Amino acid sequence: MSLKNVAIVACGLAPFGVRKATWRELVQEASKSLFDDVQNLDKKDIDSLFVGAAMPERFAFQSHVAPLVAEQVGIVPHKVVTRTELACSSGQSAVRTAWASIVTGLSDIALCMGVEKMNMPNMLETQTSMACVLEREWDGVQGASAPPFFAMCAQRHMHKYGTTVEQMAMVSEKNHHFSTTNPYAQFQKEIPAEKVLGSPMIAPPLRLFDCSGITDGAAAVILTSEERAKEFTDTPTYIIGSGQCSMASNLANYKSLSTWHPLKIAAKEAYRSAKIGPMDLDFAELHDCFTISEIIEYEDAGFCEKGEGGKFIEEGQSNIGGKMPINTRGGLLGTGHPLGATGIGQIVEVMQQFRSTVPKERLVDGAEMAMTHNLSGAANVHSILVFGRSPT
Repeated sequence: MSLKNVAIVACGLAPFGVRKATWRELVQEASKSLFDDVQNLDKKDIDSLFVGAAMPERFAFQSHVAPLVAEQVGIVPHKVVTRTELACSSGQSAVRTAWASIVTGLSDIALCMGVEKMNMPNMLETQTSMACVLEREWDGVQGASAPPFFAMCAQRHMHKYGTTVEQMAMVSEKNHHFSTTNPYAQFQKEIPAEKVLGSPMIAPPLRLFDCSGITDGAAAVILTSEERAKEFTDTPTYIIGSGQCSMASNLANYKSLSTWHPLKIAAKEAYRSAKIGPMDLDFAELHDCFTISEIIEYEDAGFCEKGEGGKFIEEGQSNIGGKMPINTRGGLLGTGHPLGATGIGQIVEVMQQFRSTVPKERLVDGAEMAMTHNLSGAANVHSILVFGRSPT
């Protein structure tokens, strides 16, 4: 069987934030933005739909969401219609599944929609739902939700490698600076490192601005084969590699809190399949759900030596002009983290960087290759896509 190269030909966003819009209204906003971005595409030619949504049953009291999305965007998918759920990686999972469907010829033109409506009238209900992500019977009953888990990672990394709270605060400062250039981001103000260090303690050593927010939002892309891409855009973005790894679920079975082995395995496979090394990339969108996450990801994705992630941010190597600009749209810390939409929102940034349509303050001039990364659960699953301006 001949496998096809796959391109993304259009992208759209609904603004991320604390929104009054309903779940379906977020879908409508992203859909409008998406179809404004594409030329010469008749909706009836979209044969497949992939919806990334982590917990619509709990956040919006709605299941069976793929048909609802199809109706809201005005398409009749007749080859594949499905939803993907992988917690914080649900959006990227939708794109990975659509990519595989087009590679094999099952689908011709696919729409991927990522959406989450997380802000509920009672924040306790949202937080209770979030606690369902970690293993409930063994870890949840011990209070191991996301902030305590990533706090333990931070404590271990600080103990083993000397990483400091000041270095973690620099990650937050950088990403909030980038988000001030992004009108679709949840947080629009600069957050200096001093303010991060003075914000309320959440789970030691993580403070409020070390943590990503509770966010509503939606993002969408359209994928097709290389052969058809130029029908719809002069600037397609090609998927050129991918990797994914799941290792353990119960925290007792983790190999390490300070080294994320499934990320190392996923990155190795992504680089192998793209036929590149990590420093061949021009920039990356990493899953900075907490500041310590981005520091560990610098190391385990191969952008610096193990234990030098703190030094990497301190030297400005993850900023514009550094060795590897990271999270130029503002990351999860600045843009917000609507679980199902995050992975697709990162891909929108890649497309807009390749098109040079982002503000110059965050433009990676002349970028040819980039990577998006999502973790899910207690960093036990890592998912990566590699993109190029050309198919090989």
